[in-house]
Amino acid sequence: MNIGSKSARALAALVVAYLVWCAGPQQGGLVSLAAAGSTNGAAGQMPAFYEGNLFTVNMKELPDNASASIIAHNGNTNTIYASNDLDDEQDFVPVINAIQGEHFNPLWRQVLIVFNPGSTPHQFVSEDEVLDAADGPHPEITLVVTDEIYRCSVVGRK
Repeated sequence: MNIGSKSARALAALVVAYLVWCAGPQQGGLVSLAAAGSTNGAAGQMPAFYEGNLFTVNMKELPDNASASIIAHNGNTNTIYASNDLDDEQDFVPVINAIQGEHFNPLWRQVLIVFNPGSTPHQFVSEDEVLDAADGPHPEITLVVTDEIYRCSVVGRK
């Protein structure tokens, strides 16, 4: 078998895997980690925005006792902003505040975005947009810091 044939088969397998992922349990076009079953490996993958660019991240929630210990002893976690708990269907694609090479830490604290009354829910694509929307005398959103820590890696660009 020649290299071109092997490459074509690998590409076809990737396309099929992507199509299966897209056709999985969905609501509003976004797959939840919980709907995917186990969050180990590729099942924990989801899209996330970083500075206007869409990436694929692999997320796995840590047990409560590990999260509590990290929160108490490690002030150097990254942040993932989400419209819903990461185990649930997402109304919008989450936003992350780092990628590898830019202050990246594999431990992420979940912060929920709650739209304030009178504000129209919409997609944010960067941490600056999220923080700006939460600032000022009449903020558009409220940020709710949770006690959930996730192990996360950025596995590629969308």
